[in-house]
Amino acid sequence: MNSPTEMLEREHRFIAMVVGMTPVLAERIESGQSVSPELLRELVDFMRTYADKCHHGKEEELLFPLLVKKGVPIHGCPIGALSAEHVKGRALVKGLAEAIDAFEKTATSAKEEMVKNLRGIAGLYPGHIWKEDYLLFPMTLKVLNADELGSLYQQFEKVDEKIGVNHYQRLEQFAQQIERHLS
Repeated sequence: MNSPTEMLEREHRFIAMVVGMTPVLAERIESGQSVSPELLRELVDFMRTYADKCHHGKEEELLFPLLVKKGVPIHGCPIGALSAEHVKGRALVKGLAEAIDAFEKTATSAKEEMVKNLRGIAGLYPGHIWKEDYLLFPMTLKVLNADELGSLYQQFEKVDEKIGVNHYQRLEQFAQQIERHLS
């Protein structure tokens, strides 16, 4: 795989695994079942590091500016819409992290906020991933030439190296484990 869009699509599969478990966690919290704050913190770490810093970072810092240079409008669809969804995703993850902290201090008051943010994540990401897989990435392959795609792929690899290959792999393992653990 030397395609930047295939790399991003692969990352989507891991993000979808974690996002797919957010309704399960929300239901467990609502029904009064025990959900480990450590598990929720790992989910927050995954979303902040893998989904946002790594995946969204590649898009916002590398892919989107390159597409804009090639004439794709920065506002509107798809770049403006996807960027706005990235901001919304960050707010939901931040809200979840704050609710986890509050829950550890006063167990009952933060449950609703945790559930609201988990359900928000579950509602946002499937459509977001669809837009990228079926609109943004095919457009990218039409707009960028082979040299630009190759260069972009190398830049994406540097993002992964900066995060650290071990950390990156641990986050992918977490995605697989949370899906097996909660399914």
